[in-house]
Amino acid sequence: MIQLDHVSFAYPEQGPSVNDVSFRVEDGEFVAILGANGAGKTTTVRLIDGLIRPTGGRVEIGGADTAASSVSERARRVGFLFQNPDRQICKNTVREEILFGLRTVRGEEGEEALQARCDEVLKDFGFSGDEEPFSLSRGQRQRVALASILAVEPEILILDEPTTGLDYLECCHIMDRIRRMNEEKKVTVIMVCHDMEVVLDYAKRALVMAGGKLLADGPVREVFRNEELMESASILSPQMISLSLRLGTGFENADSPESMADAVMAARKGGAAHE
Repeated sequence: MIQLDHVSFAYPEQGPSVNDVSFRVEDGEFVAILGANGAGKTTTVRLIDGLIRPTGGRVEIGGADTAASSVSERARRVGFLFQNPDRQICKNTVREEILFGLRTVRGEEGEEALQARCDEVLKDFGFSGDEEPFSLSRGQRQRVALASILAVEPEILILDEPTTGLDYLECCHIMDRIRRMNEEKKVTVIMVCHDMEVVLDYAKRALVMAGGKLLADGPVREVFRNEELMESASILSPQMISLSLRLGTGFENADSPESMADAVMAARKGGAAHE
């Protein structure tokens, strides 16, 4: 679905933001890109979406070079959820916001079909079409932005810090919706995220970046358990992973409160001297 082949990018009068990065993402994967500020994460996803063009190397979506495709062609395949929904919302009602993307990307289907699709999305997300987006909470505006993207049914969904500024319940609403699209519709998800608990709960694979380079690529739990890697990338592992590493043998698979409780009970039954 996605391939970066020795991709580099440098902003004018700056050093490389992405430096010789290569990886592949298969159809239907849920991948998190991790790293400290300035690691090159957001630049990488902007390269995937074609918002910027590589200064070296090649980016492909479905085997096609993004440098040779138009914005409208990429918009049919790739949806991008910004960190700040207020930079993405541009209409006065939720209905018009959803229809904006539909008319732009799928206008050839006709107004009646687009209105019907908009009604489906409004019902699915629980919005009234007459609501004004900027009268809604930050979490609700993020859901409006997500609804407008998913309405056009992209093959790839890119998320740039989707949970920033959200409370726990709003975070769950957004991420559960995204996971459902990934599992049921097989939408490929690429997520930049600083919340390692969210990454652990939702992503299956992690790409770790530092200084514009790709340091590691592997299953999320294996990546988080690599203490040397986490330190080199200036990332703190989720609390359960850190605790299981401190407890050692018998707690290798303890990465949630439930699995930690099971490991403690197993240790007690086995007579291990864990506290």
